[in-house]
Amino acid sequence: MTPADQMTALEPGPWKAGEPPRGAFRESSFTKHAFAKEEARIRDAYARRRQTSVYSMADPAHRMACEERERKLLAALAQHGFSSLEHAKILDVGCGAGSWLRDFLRWGARPENLAGVDLLPERIAEARRLSPEINLRCGNATRLEAPDGTFDLVLQSTVFTSILDFEMKRQIAREMLRVLKPSGCIVWYDFFRNNPRNRDVRGVSRPEILRLFPGCNISLQRLTLAPPLGRPLARFSPALCRLLSHLKPLCSHYLGIITPA
Repeated sequence: MTPADQMTALEPGPWKAGEPPRGAFRESSFTKHAFAKEEARIRDAYARRRQTSVYSMADPAHRMACEERERKLLAALAQHGFSSLEHAKILDVGCGAGSWLRDFLRWGARPENLAGVDLLPERIAEARRLSPEINLRCGNATRLEAPDGTFDLVLQSTVFTSILDFEMKRQIAREMLRVLKPSGCIVWYDFFRNNPRNRDVRGVSRPEILRLFPGCNISLQRLTLAPPLGRPLARFSPALCRLLSHLKPLCSHYLGIITPA
């Protein structure tokens, strides 16, 4: 069964079963081939990626980055009318093992209002093991099996930098906007600098974000001290690490709030 087929077997919650939603993307044979090729490349890249502890909360740099991101994101959401997440329906595109979804639970969201989708079945299996109460799907985000205007918040975190095909990125952006309520927000967290050591990813610049979400209101702020600097520094001087994270030229990521015009 392909990931697209798996997406059709929908469960209760924010996802709804039935016919393909109005406005859902219908692929041409050429687009299907291009997307399948890029999907295979992404799967291969993740298969070659070795396990690392730098994304563990035990790692000082990662922990400090998460704490900074949490403060700034919750402040930004409050400014856009989401001071409470109790009734918000939230989708995480590229949810991985579900760490962001568990953060939303900690911030007050209800599990029945949370949904996640990821391309890799092993990551969805891990997410289900850790968060059995959350609705999780395995599939390609170029075709989200959810009706138009389902979610109050749609999140992507370091997904677009893992996709090198611009048309696939653009289609995922369209789907994120389609399933978003008119009053909702897209939460963007991704790096804008290229990693010369990793050819499988590519930074997403401000102009590219504008191209992906034309006509939308886009607010971006730089944060997260660049990992090559932050990782070694956080172990020896957390205070200096926090200080340098305020210097925007040294930051590597955008945290963004994107709303329909």
